[in-house]
Amino acid sequence: MRMAMSFALLIGTTGAALADPATGTWQTEPDKKGIIAHVNVYDCGNAVCGKITRTFNSQGQEVAAASVGHKVIRNATPTGNGKYEGRAWIPSHQREYPAGMTLLGDRMTVRGCMGPVCMSQNWTRIQ
Repeated sequence: MRMAMSFALLIGTTGAALADPATGTWQTEPDKKGIIAHVNVYDCGNAVCGKITRTFNSQGQEVAAASVGHKVIRNATPTGNGKYEGRAWIPSHQREYPAGMTLLGDRMTVRGCMGPVCMSQNWTRIQ
């Protein structure tokens, strides 16, 4: 019995150790309309992807938004030192752009560029 419990604990620990450090639920900064999103970042092959799961107004009340369910981070592959490169879908532009993420603990800077013009947001891990 002890051996089975030890094996189950080892398997659970190994699975957690294999999870990408960027996975989890992240809260965005408010957009130009004051809307805040929760983005679930998850493993997708050898990369991470992120999907908007909930949106809130500036008073913290959950609101319906057309962007809920959209994948906003696409195939961001780790490049080392907490950095990722992939693509980002920007809801306000309805377009996808080259993007990067830099992870530092429970903070992640997400940036997207259209030619020489880049914008970034700082996200905070909530789960």
